Amino acid sequence: MGERNPAGEPKVRPSPATLQGTVERITYVNEETGYVVARLEVPGRKELVTVVGNLASVSPGETLRLYGRWIIHPRYGEQFQAERYESVVPATLTGIEKYLGSGLIKGIGPIFARRLVEAFGLDTFRVIEEEPHQLLKVEGIGPIRKARIVQSWAEQREIREVMVFLQSHGVSTAYAVKIFKAYGSRAISIVKENPYRLAQDIHGIGFVTADRIAQALGIPKDSPLRVQAGILYVLHELADEGHVYAPYGELMKRCRVALEVDESLLAQAVETLQREGRIIVEEREDGTKAIYLEPLHVAEVNVARRLLALAQTPFPKISIDVERAIAWAEQQQGFSFAEAQKEAIRKALTTKVLVITGGPGTGKTTILRAIVAILEKKKLNIALAAPTGRAAKRMSEATGREAKTLHRLLEWSPQEGRFLRNQERPLEVDLVAVDECSMIDILLMNSLLRALPFQAILILVGDADQLPSVGPGTVFRDIIASGAIPVVALREIFRQARESLIVVNAHRVNNGLMPILPAEGKSPSRDFLFIPKETPEEIFQEILTLVGQRLPREFGLDPLEEVQVLSPMHKGIIGAAQLNQALQNLLNPHGRDVRKGASPFRVGDKVMQIRNNYEKEVFNGDIGRIVGVDLEDQEVVVRFEDRTVSYDFTELDELVLAYAISVHKSQGSEYPAVILPLHPSHYVMLQRNLLYTAITRGKRLVVLVGTKKALVLAVKTVRTQKRWSHLEARLRSTSLSFP
Repeated sequence: MGERNPAGEPKVRPSPATLQGTVERITYVNEETGYVVARLEVPGRKELVTVVGNLASVSPGETLRLYGRWIIHPRYGEQFQAERYESVVPATLTGIEKYLGSGLIKGIGPIFARRLVEAFGLDTFRVIEEEPHQLLKVEGIGPIRKARIVQSWAEQREIREVMVFLQSHGVSTAYAVKIFKAYGSRAISIVKENPYRLAQDIHGIGFVTADRIAQALGIPKDSPLRVQAGILYVLHELADEGHVYAPYGELMKRCRVALEVDESLLAQAVETLQREGRIIVEEREDGTKAIYLEPLHVAEVNVARRLLALAQTPFPKISIDVERAIAWAEQQQGFSFAEAQKEAIRKALTTKVLVITGGPGTGKTTILRAIVAILEKKKLNIALAAPTGRAAKRMSEATGREAKTLHRLLEWSPQEGRFLRNQERPLEVDLVAVDECSMIDILLMNSLLRALPFQAILILVGDADQLPSVGPGTVFRDIIASGAIPVVALREIFRQARESLIVVNAHRVNNGLMPILPAEGKSPSRDFLFIPKETPEEIFQEILTLVGQRLPREFGLDPLEEVQVLSPMHKGIIGAAQLNQALQNLLNPHGRDVRKGASPFRVGDKVMQIRNNYEKEVFNGDIGRIVGVDLEDQEVVVRFEDRTVSYDFTELDELVLAYAISVHKSQGSEYPAVILPLHPSHYVMLQRNLLYTAITRGKRLVVLVGTKKALVLAVKTVRTQKRWSHLEARLRSTSLSFP
């Protein structure tokens, strides 16, 4: 046994040690670092052994040989601190059964694991490897299942080789399966040749991990290969932050910090990347340089050119009496339009490209419905679209007509990895109206405009005061600010909307005013509540009470389907991560679960896709419910808004629990009830457009839980980060338009 040091930290034994045992259960996982606490069944020990370390991707039932040190934790006692590990073929009948039943081998779950062990005993592994035809003797195993078992067993053998190779270079094995799936049997040779490919090819492996492998392989820090990869990494990081380009000086500053190399090497690497066409260096009129990833430069230039060309093409030759059409639309809808709404309709019936912007309750949907109805009467072919499935569904409900996601409209082909609608095969439409345009990034807008024939009408609808798109650019704001495209800005809140405190308070917040906070139970519309709580712990408990008891009891809300917790941040006690774990245990404690080195996913869980997966046609921010877990096929099945999608266990890092999500991820969605924690500890994220976006997500009820101080801070803080985008300036230049 070791001793505690004076600081109370675990004291490490001086000598390394080895431990072998079977994983009984995973008790804790840090999804960001891969740090795991596991309990091991070790031969000769009566009690389970606690093992800690980077054990990402291990599963209950696996037998591990661990290399590390024994430590004494001041709170938890004796633990084995693993520095590396390898998967070992178990030698006991119980171990073999647990190993095969853990889901590691496709085609074998707990039931077939038991049958195999009963049939072949300690020879089970040898039979799978050397005499696979014997498997057909086991009840339920036919030729197809046998083939899957044999293939999966062979893959596991090769994956173990990749794991050993990566571990020998000090890297976690969390991504070994993904690396093997991407490169197959060539995985080790590809990684040796150019480890920086991992950062480009494997989701979840960034430059830092690839660089660590490269260093272990002996690639020097000043290698041109490393410096070029590092520059691309920084540019991709900036794109993830929403920037379309990087000013040269800012790029150099960030790269010096990230790569720790001389600026002359960086300059040489920029020249090489420019020569190879992987980046674009654009000289500005003021003498500065802007550095673009090539696809982002192409997109920004094309958006400006095509938007201007579209706007300058003559309006379709249709016979229409605008004032008579407006009167007809009023009769159809059963009420008179306000003057601002009439003006928007007039422009839409005479303008090739139009932007309609405004907050909640200002009549955007009413206008769009009228425009579509009028132009349908004129036999125009109209398409309605939105960036996300939920936004498209809302658009359909509001207009009474089919609306598609932009990816569906543009016919994304997973097989070809591109949109099938483009310049060569444009959309067969006379008008496209797109809602929630603040969510559209520069790449998606480019794809839309490339597929739009120049004779078509384009109407862009949205709220410019919402948070900007998750992807790079501030497209909607840039178009409005440029003055190159006609804009109708709606500001008047209509009578029916004024009865909702959600709408009223959203506009108050957007104008820098404190929301009206009626005493609990005193709101005339009962749709907006503020519950004062001072500490994060109190806020946390109140949220659990609201979701689990009060909102279902007092408002008749389904806590899973109709209540959405939004959090300004991911970390902390009232961040999305901890709230998700607590809400999962509260609302769905007993579903069949799967653990693959992370928190369990259970049948019935609400989950969210966190990256665009074009092959599956699910996109960043899509929310669904887990409807199946298959240990034999190693699949999790998720039902989204309009379709069911299967995920291999190796793809589960694309999903997170969605009982609580970030405000950013809620864009384009609307929920019957929204709960938002507000505390000064969220200082970095407490800003006006975030609070405004959160409030506007609620349809029937918004509940703010927290401190007045945090609420005041959010209302008063306008700290919107300026994104580097040149679209506004390009749109101002008519020389960019097509002849």
